[in-house]
Amino acid sequence: MPVDQIPIGTFSRITRLSQKALRLYDERGLLVPAARDICTGYRYYTFAQTERGIHIRHLLWLGFGLSEVDAILGARERGDSAMIREHFARRLAATEQEIGRLHAIAEALRTQDPLNGGFRMSITEPVIKDIPAMRALSRRERGVYQEAIPRLIGELCADIFPAEGRKPAAKVTGPIMFICHDEEYQETDAAIEVAIPITGSVNLDGTAVEVVTLPSGRFLSVLHTGPYPGVGKAYERLFAYMGEHGLAPAGPSRELYLNDPAEVLEDELLTEVQFPVEEIPPSP
Repeated sequence: MPVDQIPIGTFSRITRLSQKALRLYDERGLLVPAARDICTGYRYYTFAQTERGIHIRHLLWLGFGLSEVDAILGARERGDSAMIREHFARRLAATEQEIGRLHAIAEALRTQDPLNGGFRMSITEPVIKDIPAMRALSRRERGVYQEAIPRLIGELCADIFPAEGRKPAAKVTGPIMFICHDEEYQETDAAIEVAIPITGSVNLDGTAVEVVTLPSGRFLSVLHTGPYPGVGKAYERLFAYMGEHGLAPAGPSRELYLNDPAEVLEDELLTEVQFPVEEIPPSP
């Protein structure tokens, strides 16, 4: 065996990458052995490849996926520092978001009641409301609920109430709301809309905000008091009521945020959940 050919076991110890991982990286073209025994298929590497192996291990430790690692190493070989910085910036943003989520979980574990599903909350009895059509300002995109909803709300409020004391873009007539256009929970590609009812003229030059008309309808409604992660219990109550009274969902649900999380405690957050409903026709 040539001096510069390193058996896969030794290469694994040097790079601290398992042999199973090295076989996978070979299949993916990410780290291909310099030589392979014709009879046994045994893999051999060179000392020059150890640097690439160590870079792969470090990037994986930072949380990058294999396709991202491949792209970063390719950019490094081309000297494309801008692409590398872009990948690192995205990874940093995702890491900071995850840190925020973990801090929220830690706080919940410290403070919430484990005998009540973890949340201190209350839910009113469902009521049916006839809600008229209303004009609203809206922003929509596809994304992750936990990230996109608060960001879009912030962007919409910034568009309506510009800084420097300028005149508001419209007269607001109701609370801001999240409208869910998906029929089932979407992990990463949810159809998300945030909207706020308005009246009168609108001045929104140069923004991504749309003027829409939210449809009228017969809505089943409950008021949830407590942290936002517990709002799922409100939906549970609504669907139980629908089943008990022969009703079915008839369109996108709405969550109306009735107070500001920056001004009240989590236990005092008020969320009205509205679901358009229709009667299930009797079986023939």
